[in-house]
Amino acid sequence: MKECIVVIPTYNEIENIEEIIRAVFVLPVLFHILIVDDGSPDGTAQKVKELQEEFPGRLLMEQRQGKLGLGTAYIHGFGYALRHGYQYIFEMDADFSHNPQDLLRLYQVCAEDGYDLAIGSRYITGVNVVNWPMSRVLMSYCAGKYVQFITGMPIRDATAGFKCYHRKVLETINLNKIRFVGYAFQIEMKFSTWKYGFKIKEVPIIFTDRAKGQSKMSIRIFREAIFGVIQMKIRSWFKNYNSTV
Repeated sequence: MKECIVVIPTYNEIENIEEIIRAVFVLPVLFHILIVDDGSPDGTAQKVKELQEEFPGRLLMEQRQGKLGLGTAYIHGFGYALRHGYQYIFEMDADFSHNPQDLLRLYQVCAEDGYDLAIGSRYITGVNVVNWPMSRVLMSYCAGKYVQFITGMPIRDATAGFKCYHRKVLETINLNKIRFVGYAFQIEMKFSTWKYGFKIKEVPIIFTDRAKGQSKMSIRIFREAIFGVIQMKIRSWFKNYNSTV
């Protein structure tokens, strides 16, 4: 089996895309990268095509027509990774809010320590967020506490988007039944992983807000997370999670 692939969704990331790709490819682990681009009008996909000539076989891209949402982009990427035999499947933002060096720590937790899901967490050792306004820090931190209260999950950073999955997790979860697209997508994936009994570990990271490009965060995405958690919890009462581990 192929070992590691990093799924990076993009929409208008021309200012970051080349730098993030190069930062991943200099790491001592042989990562492949899959860019899932949602029809960026700023030339992101064209830049990736140019870089594919420099990194044949390691830099991959799937192009979609239109901005279809973060959750569907990851599910598209997960499906690609499973079909092509990757063992460890990562998700990471393109904007350097996630430090590419931390991919190595997530990989170690899964490949060497035997966990099924490693989460890059902002809230294990205090609040490790740089360049966010206090209002957003409080919103994110309180959202995590809210999710813990509603779901019972022992995960502090439920909305984290920096993760490594062992392929068996994504093979077990029915990705076609994942309903949410924004922060709620991240919560739903963690909740399903936990309910199926997989081993999860949070790894402390420092999250740095993007320096280039525009944030994709919106009130609609945050509202989906708040109300979606309740819907998700209620649906779980009527679902049979057969443990596979």
